[in-house]
Amino acid sequence: MQQSLVLQQALTWKMNQSLHQSIEILQLSGIELYDYVQKMAEENPLIEDVQPIDKQVLTQFHGETDAFENMNASKKNMYEQLKESLYMLSIPEERIKQAVLFGIDSLDENGYLDISMEAWAESCQLSIEDIEQALSYLQALDPPGIGARSLQECIRLQLKEMDCDYPFLDDLFENNLFLIAEEDIDTLAETYAITADEAGRLIANMKLCHPNPGKLLDQEETAYIIPEAAVFKEDGEWRLSFFNWSSPTIQIRDDMLQMTMPKDGAAYLKEKKKEVEMLKQAIQYRGKTLEQVLRIIVNKQLGFFEEGIAALKPLTLQEIADALNLHVSTISRTISHKYLQTDAGILRVKYLLQREARKGEGVARVVVKQHVRQIIAEEDETSPLSDEKIREKLETLYHMYVARRTVMKYREELDIPSSAKRKRRMDRRDD
Repeated sequence: MQQSLVLQQALTWKMNQSLHQSIEILQLSGIELYDYVQKMAEENPLIEDVQPIDKQVLTQFHGETDAFENMNASKKNMYEQLKESLYMLSIPEERIKQAVLFGIDSLDENGYLDISMEAWAESCQLSIEDIEQALSYLQALDPPGIGARSLQECIRLQLKEMDCDYPFLDDLFENNLFLIAEEDIDTLAETYAITADEAGRLIANMKLCHPNPGKLLDQEETAYIIPEAAVFKEDGEWRLSFFNWSSPTIQIRDDMLQMTMPKDGAAYLKEKKKEVEMLKQAIQYRGKTLEQVLRIIVNKQLGFFEEGIAALKPLTLQEIADALNLHVSTISRTISHKYLQTDAGILRVKYLLQREARKGEGVARVVVKQHVRQIIAEEDETSPLSDEKIREKLETLYHMYVARRTVMKYREELDIPSSAKRKRRMDRRDD
């Protein structure tokens, strides 16, 4: 029992001490980052000033909304987002799918399974084997680590996504976790008969793991909608330009470092200097990663900036992660609470990541939904189109091939009644 307690404390300590600042800064918006650095400046006497930030930006951008985002304006919590993600999984048996939904509702706020397998099976009136299958589907959802029953399993699930799930991990967690905390590559490699490169990669990947994956699906929004960068056309080419508040510059007091002082004072300033250097590195990493991610997104969606919603292409976090050789959770944190200034207004970066309507077709769901909305808006009100007729028009007019039930699903998501109800509504209006 004591070993399990030590494991949790040590692993949590490792994640918090080594990663907390980098993870937190990565997912902050520009104005949140500035406030964060200002708070650090209050606690660190070496920080003289933080530049630059234009306070007028608050007046300029505060209160602006994104027209495109109004199509999906409601905030979704972790449970709703996970249930929406089930569409990506092919679950042939309805009873297993219902068990997965029950499992999602049984997660705690951090994304951990808060029910025993036996209680889950009893509640769904299924066998343990069925529940184990449901658990495998649940744990296949993003972000990796969702549905874990312990911190150790949470980390292993994330390492598995990184192709770093070694058979010796159980022993490492139970007996030699200090090797990770101390980043002792040589001893780790020798103990488990792996190469130094493999040991270094394992330590680096463990740093990327998030101890509370449910927090990555937090619905909390920023107080101000302020863009990180602007997308604009200049000399016939689309360009991406970052605002200066996206990466604040920290000025330190060199005079304090040159002062002669007692040993304790010198050690204190040395520690504070190290804090500033770590902060600068975290800010630099945030800026570099954000720029790389945004350039991929903008280049992929150039058609959208030229033609609007109808030209949006499917794009996923995994595609970006693969292109940059980063973990998908890193991409998710990078675009969290981030906005772009465009000709159409301020746009949430996440809006530019769209799911595919039908695998292999290369058409984003939002585009199909937009056409469904347009077709219905232009229909003869005295003879509303059935879902099958809408499907045929999508095929004829836009060369989009989706099933009738998909049309029905999108129509319902758009809160548009069926053709029969639209007809009755028209008849009552005539009366």
